[in-house]
Amino acid sequence: MATTQAQPNGALVRFFPFLGWVRGYSPARLRSDLVAGATVGLVLIPQSMAYAQLAGLPPYYGLFAAFLPPMVASLFGSSQQLATGPVAMVSLMTATALEPYATAGSEGYIAYALLLAFMVGVFQLLLGTLKLGMIVNFLSHPVVNGFTNAAAFIIASSQLPQIFGVQVDNAEHYYQTIVNVVKAAWACTHWPTFGLAALSFAIMAGLKRFRPRVPNVLVVVVLTTILSWAAGFEDNLATTVERLDSARTRQVVADYNGALDEVDRLSAERVGLSARIQEAKKTHGPSARLMTLRHELDLLNLGIKEHKESSAASRALLREMRFERIEEPSGDRRTWRLKVGNSALKEDSLTLMAGGAVVGRIPEGLPRLKAPKFDLNIMLSLFPMVVIISMLGFMEAISIAKSMAARTGQRLDPDQELIGQGLANMAGSVTQGYPVSGSFSRSAVNLSAGGVTGLSNVFSAVLVAVVMLFFTPLLYHLPQAVLASIIMMAVIGLLNIRGFLHAWHAQKHDGVITLVTFAATLVFAPHLDRGISLGVILSLGFYLLRTTKPDIAILSKYTDGAYRNAERLGLAQCRRIAVIRCNSSLFFASVNYLEDAILERVAGMPDLKHVHIVGNGINELDATGEDMLSSIVARIREAGYGISISGLNESVLDVMRRTGLHDRIGEEHIFRSVASALENIHARNHADSDEDPCPLAQPVFKGLPVSAGAMRKIEGIERRKEAG
Repeated sequence: MATTQAQPNGALVRFFPFLGWVRGYSPARLRSDLVAGATVGLVLIPQSMAYAQLAGLPPYYGLFAAFLPPMVASLFGSSQQLATGPVAMVSLMTATALEPYATAGSEGYIAYALLLAFMVGVFQLLLGTLKLGMIVNFLSHPVVNGFTNAAAFIIASSQLPQIFGVQVDNAEHYYQTIVNVVKAAWACTHWPTFGLAALSFAIMAGLKRFRPRVPNVLVVVVLTTILSWAAGFEDNLATTVERLDSARTRQVVADYNGALDEVDRLSAERVGLSARIQEAKKTHGPSARLMTLRHELDLLNLGIKEHKESSAASRALLREMRFERIEEPSGDRRTWRLKVGNSALKEDSLTLMAGGAVVGRIPEGLPRLKAPKFDLNIMLSLFPMVVIISMLGFMEAISIAKSMAARTGQRLDPDQELIGQGLANMAGSVTQGYPVSGSFSRSAVNLSAGGVTGLSNVFSAVLVAVVMLFFTPLLYHLPQAVLASIIMMAVIGLLNIRGFLHAWHAQKHDGVITLVTFAATLVFAPHLDRGISLGVILSLGFYLLRTTKPDIAILSKYTDGAYRNAERLGLAQCRRIAVIRCNSSLFFASVNYLEDAILERVAGMPDLKHVHIVGNGINELDATGEDMLSSIVARIREAGYGISISGLNESVLDVMRRTGLHDRIGEEHIFRSVASALENIHARNHADSDEDPCPLAQPVFKGLPVSAGAMRKIEGIERRKEAG
């Protein structure tokens, strides 16, 4: 009876992991989860707003992404402490993915962000459902380390405009953007903004150093918001274009709006023209009409590019302009700046700023349920970035979950975690959220605050919902420079300089991969996918190089009785028996190199009688490898040498038996170990040998170059011996 009852429960828990929380749940656990959830929520609210800003979205979209996704990820994931939500890396990748298709913060950009979240969720869900979590292994640790360090630098430097209170457009290359930021900061830093950012850094660093248990992000948000409100940090003035006493300014505003209107008009034409091109492909195939339509598309793209460049030039001019009030002699000497975003200016409702930028009005209430708009052309274009965001996001999440599981003893299921992350992103897309992943900082807070089950993350999401329902006006005066400082402090944890040295010390090629990925990501930014793609290609290239040129070694006996690499350890080699170790599986990519290497070593031993192949490293034998091994056996025997082999595992032996190679070599020439083989073949191949002792019987060291330091030590030992 008990067994019959447990089976459906186990099946239900596999599909609904949150049902496992009920077992042994108590009021004490509820209190722990409630406290941890409230603590994480207080950190999640400001962080999510900051990361939305990094993703190119209005800050309140971070709250939308922090509402439903943490709940769903906890309910359907396998980790009970992993805190899911907006994170720096995925936010940066979101901005990178969407930048070519729409202006940051625009209605189209937001629509594409929701679509991106849905696609990431579907891809992760499919990977988890099909048990394909191992696909993340294509992102090797050196690639991830190089990319993460470069991304951390990009994330931190991307916040410099908010820190200095300046506005610049993104250039074609990221380093050009940074140069433009430095120029703008040098010319017109808004010092109150910079001061608030510096204060935020000081408070967070001080609390982290001297009061690590105090939620430093929450303290900074509360203090700076109160200070911003009390000091009137936001100082805006509404006006119209007619009230600007400068004909040149009015003309630049008109030129700017006209260029953006042309971009919108030509973009709409491009959508219709792309549909006509697809229809012409289906109906007529390659034809003169198709060529004409493609020519029209090229002209449209050229026009869009020209008008974008024109709008960017006008926008830069407007941002450089400074204004003073002349209508009343009140002694007001403040300098005003025109607030210019990436969208058209309303000529009857312009905003002049004398203060700094704040978060501003946040819509009250929960996000509306809204399915993303599906556009097949955009989806196909976004798919490469969907794959990268899905894999990077999952790697970040599973790495955090594993580190916490090592402390709690919890069992993780990577495929179930993929399902949880996928469902979280899909749920976020219908509640106006953008792609999310696991957060290291918030997960650490959750664990240290006593979170026991995923219910703690449900409580943190509930707290976000309460804030959206009742307390959003309190966030109006939160300075955007403070959000930027929160991001910069958070990404410090992503920097891992030791990872470069570790990769280099482990394998030189891993160090090269890390450095190349790091440099390529910086050089190609904002096209971050190119940097990580180059790293993956380089990893696969080095792997193929290693597999096509595996290690071959001649063995001799060492002082510990083991048979080891004679050349590396300076051991003499037996002249009668060549003990050759193959440190690779025998498959199509490596067989030619292995065959040449073995025959080359055999040809270089004039007194050779017997060849013994040590096959402990041969874990796989395909048809090409079997054919090569059969060829080597035949050629060595035709040359008059004996041949034997040892150390083969059962799967390799099964292949040899099925193909008949086992019988061709002979049962009496196949041994379990090198030692048993040499017991059998050593004596009869040394009947008339003058080797005394034989290097295969006891260690014999050959002369090797000695360093000057070693010689001095040897001479010192000899002098001490002579002195008694």
